[in-house]
Amino acid sequence: MVRSTSATGLGDRYTPTSGNPGYHVELYDLELDYKVRTNRLEGVAILSILTTDDVSSLAFDLVTLKVSGARVNGHRAPYTQGPTKVRVQLPRPTVAGVRLTVELDYVGRPGPRRTRWGRIGWEELEDGVLVASQPTGAPTWFPCNDHPSEKSRYRLAITTEKPYRVVAHGVPAGHTSRGEQRTWRYIQDIPAASYLATVQVGDYVADEIDLGTVPGTLHYPRALAKRVKHDFADLGRMVALFSDRFGPYPLSKYDVVITPDELEIPIEAQGMATFGSNHADGEKGSERLVAHELAHQWFGNSVGLASWQHIWLNEGFACYSEWLWSEESGGPAADVLARQYHARLTLQPQDIVLGDPGPDLMFDDRIYKRGALLVHALRLTLGDEAFFDVVRGWTELKRHGVATTEEFVQHASDRSGRDLGGLFDAWLVRTALPALPLP
Repeated sequence: MVRSTSATGLGDRYTPTSGNPGYHVELYDLELDYKVRTNRLEGVAILSILTTDDVSSLAFDLVTLKVSGARVNGHRAPYTQGPTKVRVQLPRPTVAGVRLTVELDYVGRPGPRRTRWGRIGWEELEDGVLVASQPTGAPTWFPCNDHPSEKSRYRLAITTEKPYRVVAHGVPAGHTSRGEQRTWRYIQDIPAASYLATVQVGDYVADEIDLGTVPGTLHYPRALAKRVKHDFADLGRMVALFSDRFGPYPLSKYDVVITPDELEIPIEAQGMATFGSNHADGEKGSERLVAHELAHQWFGNSVGLASWQHIWLNEGFACYSEWLWSEESGGPAADVLARQYHARLTLQPQDIVLGDPGPDLMFDDRIYKRGALLVHALRLTLGDEAFFDVVRGWTELKRHGVATTEEFVQHASDRSGRDLGGLFDAWLVRTALPALPLP
């Protein structure tokens, strides 16, 4: 049976209209021309596609921006566009296992999309741009198969006015100038989910930082130099700690962007993180968030999600990493912090299922804290040696892949040789907050 990919999504209950069946994008090659002052984006997206089903057309997620042309294998192709999807007709019905190249020309004034989680995606700053796409913001700036289970390689060429610097989710591949324009190129050969793709544009200084074996760069407004250098001075120690506890740093580099604007929260991307000026106060007031976003490079970016239901695997481990850093840097021990947060959670509603919280609660702070408490409960149950062996084995097993809660439960039991079913059932399935094991 040949499908037209008329389905509205990939069947994820949390983001039911996002993603598209019938194909996998192996490579996104994006050529973007962006005018900061007028917020105008012209793009050419060249998608290297492998069909995974018999199909006669392919759908892509795209919002706000207008497609002006489509080609399949270099030949013009008919297409239709709705508010959130572009559908390209193939020249003939195609079976699974066929490689195609789809090119889409598009243009418009990008902006964040309204979702139940707020406005997300491409967003103008006072003088520049940030892109924060979790979970469904990627279609605000390029046509994509927008689901966390869909990991792809990227090539990016972004042209904008001088003196703006462009930072993207890949390894820098040089930049060239022509008149008052500059083109920045990036290559991301480690597969990344679309929500972790990003472009940051601003009048930034770029400083290389020592992260041991990991290339690192801070990008920030010159006026914030003293505060930024002070507040992010411990990144190298954090990388060393997490590499020891979780396994080697899994990506090619780590960039940190500090915007001139204040942001409500920082946000991770593939091999980078973005913070607001308020997160660099000169007093390390956001140090736990610096640790949190770095930890996402292991949990969320390298080890991705098969679906959004499993969000605790990202946020629970990242939150627990804050406590590990506190322990390492002379602050309260993880056990002290765990028991403090446990006491606070006992005063909050007991109506959340950690292993399947539903879309409205997937970013609830209780997911972060209860997830971290589950990680700590596992540590207390197994002891440090076995616990960190489980974690290192997990990041190796699922390196650059995607995972489910069930797979983690099975891995932890198999690796430790312990029956952990009761522990995980209490924390993941039941709404009542379990007691923490004794240290």
